[in-house]
Amino acid sequence: MTSSELPSTSGPLRPAASFDQQVDVETPEQVVLSYTLAGVGARAAAAIIDFLVITAIIVAFAVSMSLLAKLGHTGPKPSPEQSSTWAIAIFVLVIFALEWGYYVLFEALWDGQTPGKRLLHIRVVQDGGYSVSFGASAVRNIARIIDGQPGVAPVFAYGVGVVVAALNKSGKRLGDMMAGTFVVQERIEQAPVIAAVPATTEAAAPAMASLSASEYELLERFLSRAPSLAPERLAMLADRLSVKLAPHMPNEALPLLDRLRTLYAREREARSRGLSARGAKGAARERHAIVARSSARWSTFAAMLRDAQQRGLRKMSEKEVSDFVAQYREIATDLARLKTASKDAQSDALFYLSRLVAGGHNVLYRQRSVTGHAAVRFVAVNVPREMRRSWGYIAIAALCFFGPMAVTYQAVVNDPLLSEALLPPGMIDRANEGVARAKKGDRTYVEIKSFMRPLAASGIIANNIQVTYTVFIGGITFGLGTLFMLVTNGVSIGAALGLYQSKGILSQIGEFVLSHSVFELSAICIAGAGGLLIARALLLPGRYTRREALVVYGRRAVRLITASTLLLVFAGTIEGLISPRTDIPVTNKIVIAAVCAFVLLVYFLLGGRGMDAADEEQFAYSEARALSSR
Repeated sequence: MTSSELPSTSGPLRPAASFDQQVDVETPEQVVLSYTLAGVGARAAAAIIDFLVITAIIVAFAVSMSLLAKLGHTGPKPSPEQSSTWAIAIFVLVIFALEWGYYVLFEALWDGQTPGKRLLHIRVVQDGGYSVSFGASAVRNIARIIDGQPGVAPVFAYGVGVVVAALNKSGKRLGDMMAGTFVVQERIEQAPVIAAVPATTEAAAPAMASLSASEYELLERFLSRAPSLAPERLAMLADRLSVKLAPHMPNEALPLLDRLRTLYAREREARSRGLSARGAKGAARERHAIVARSSARWSTFAAMLRDAQQRGLRKMSEKEVSDFVAQYREIATDLARLKTASKDAQSDALFYLSRLVAGGHNVLYRQRSVTGHAAVRFVAVNVPREMRRSWGYIAIAALCFFGPMAVTYQAVVNDPLLSEALLPPGMIDRANEGVARAKKGDRTYVEIKSFMRPLAASGIIANNIQVTYTVFIGGITFGLGTLFMLVTNGVSIGAALGLYQSKGILSQIGEFVLSHSVFELSAICIAGAGGLLIARALLLPGRYTRREALVVYGRRAVRLITASTLLLVFAGTIEGLISPRTDIPVTNKIVIAAVCAFVLLVYFLLGGRGMDAADEEQFAYSEARALSSR
């Protein structure tokens, strides 16, 4: 960064009265700094870029698979049906993984940035200015189910997200509220070039500045806007301003606008030498002296910051990191002093220095990269611990799910015609076909040809995970969405079981669901518990504010949705590849169900006991903080 970019030697960095939204954050150094929030336009542009990247990846993957399919094979070749089915199954999973994993992985691994965000110089950070974690990114992106409404296939329209962000002073959509994150503009502001200022003809600079702080800022704003004003408007405002500043106007025989520029140049030069504004008292007298003495150091740190943002601390030498930290502490101190001297009045120097400190804070307090070991420890330790901790919520979700299921089952058994009001026509037709098959001794519930099973498995996995995400994120509606999904899914399953029982073929559907039901039904209840945790944050925040509770309980809920997702991956695989097969004895399916139940029970009861938990991400609201504030 050159000296021309410093507020002490250049024109205004930007008008003091800015339309940019800002949020204040207190750093561990007890310095309050301001982040400039990314605008809706920048975030929308980044989303479009990311959508194009995802599309390009999908197209490249499809082309690659097509080319591979044309290559010769050694040994027996699969049938065309098998080849195409496996290809489509993999393609479905890739699309699903990109839809839900692209943003989470990039934001976690690239410190809050996706390719689109990086190009637009915006970044997701957590409340407190910390780097976004994997868990926070997961929460904010799962919430796209709601933020993305109304949906326009094949992408989200983000109507809800845009409206909520526009109405929220921190620019947060619902996902950001739940995750405790916000999106900031990271680029360091450059100084705009102001019109050339005529050289002053006065013999010597004044001993102190002639204008008060408010007069100087008024003159500065006027000159920064002058090039964009119509001539008539410019002349009128210049005349009014000259009357207000008449005692301090230079006496040269120059046009009025040039006289105002000369006055501004003289006042700016006085402030660059550290002279205080007229009428300044106490600490305010030091405001310009701080800028004059420290501007060279700020310029040096700005260059260091740009290098650190590009390379990252890991690629810097020990001495470079040490120098960066030392410089950061000095300019953080400068910011604190300048804020005191400015008495919270907006100024170019304050804005510029706040940007530097915010950039340095982000670099220093970035999260460590997500490693495979940390991810495994999170799944093996943190997740089962949270399941035990949240057993009450899981039990409530199970009651809301299995209760309606049992009631509906009995109601349909007693009155089979009730199924017509509760089930789609396709399900009733399938039951009637099942009766015909049973008369022939056929145990098949649904016929899936062997070469179609991989595709069925991939589709089931994608669909079920998306359904549980909806159950989970429904907690943001004060739990109504979660309860609705649990009850309606319970009613639907209960009605289907009751219908088959009324027709005497319950064993047909029972044999089908037996193998995968332990994992699948448990996953629904666990996801429901996550939604209830979010509802608890909104309804009963306890020692927290609702905003804090949403973040704290959202962190807990994401561990539950992690467990639900893993269970559904296994359940969908079993449902697609094993459950439809009638050539597998029922006893074998019972064994599979028993093994699933045993694994889940061991994971729930013993997972993570006696082991160190994975490091939790940093965020502004912690239970310790809430307890200490009692």
